Amino acid sequence: MTETTTAPAAPLTAGAPATPGEAVPRRRRRRLTPGRVLAWAVMILLLLVTLFPFYWMLRTALSSNGALYANSTSLLPVDFSWGGFERVFGLQSTEEAIAQGGSGASIDFWLYLRNSVVVATVVTACQVFFSAMAAYAFSRLRWRGRNAVFGVFLLSLMVPAIFTLLPNFILVRELGLIDTLLGIMLPGLFMTPFAIFFLRQFFMNVSTEVEEAALIDGASKVRVFFAIIIPMSVGPIATISILTYIGSWNDYFWPLMVSYTDDSRVLTVALGNFNAQSPQTGPDWAGLMAATLVAALPMILLFLVFARRIVNSIGFSGIK
Repeated sequence: MTETTTAPAAPLTAGAPATPGEAVPRRRRRRLTPGRVLAWAVMILLLLVTLFPFYWMLRTALSSNGALYANSTSLLPVDFSWGGFERVFGLQSTEEAIAQGGSGASIDFWLYLRNSVVVATVVTACQVFFSAMAAYAFSRLRWRGRNAVFGVFLLSLMVPAIFTLLPNFILVRELGLIDTLLGIMLPGLFMTPFAIFFLRQFFMNVSTEVEEAALIDGASKVRVFFAIIIPMSVGPIATISILTYIGSWNDYFWPLMVSYTDDSRVLTVALGNFNAQSPQTGPDWAGLMAATLVAALPMILLFLVFARRIVNSIGFSGIK
């Protein structure tokens, strides 16, 4: 009588499919360590600290001015009211605004918003376009003194922006552009060292094979720039456009120096005037926080939508 022997079953590997009747190995869970718990606690705490000012701004905007002074420590809106937003959008009469703690002065919010959109859009379009051309010249064209000129551009990053305000103001005044939108846009209309550096870092990482093939076929440098480099750099160009738009939208001190009337006043400067129009009873905190929230909300949404693209482009460009 012969005894048959069976070969031992092959061990189940991670890549092999499990046969019927065999247990499927489960993914090993990470062990919860005190260090991991502490890291999550610190991250949550930092998140709360970062978001709390926005919540407090919303809470104040939805409160009534009179009730705020009586219960200033409440974490919830005090005497819930839409009056702050109504005063910002000009939906309240003078009597209603004064009764709710406002100044009663008229606020042309839509005019300020239009000025901010025009200034930010034109500055972004022109600055990114000219900076992209300068970055292409620094990264692809060969000319004498290229590195020295680029070094001067980098050195200008170390000059505080406040040092340039007075020369720019004198130039704008001599050109007769005081109290105009063009006067507000002029200092940032052409290019900035940061935008040039940012785009140059990306252009240097783009393969030159397609560009060389186009040059062999008879394409000019200008055509290569618009037909090849720009379409291949949509991501970084979009990123620097978003950063430029946010910076131009939030600019305050330079528009304050140049604009004197509502015709050229942008939204950030108008918020300061809104605070200056406070009644004798005290600042219109609800209206001021409502106006601040409305002014900041478009930029917050813009950054949230494109946050991943901004981070990825900055990492690819080699900026640490």
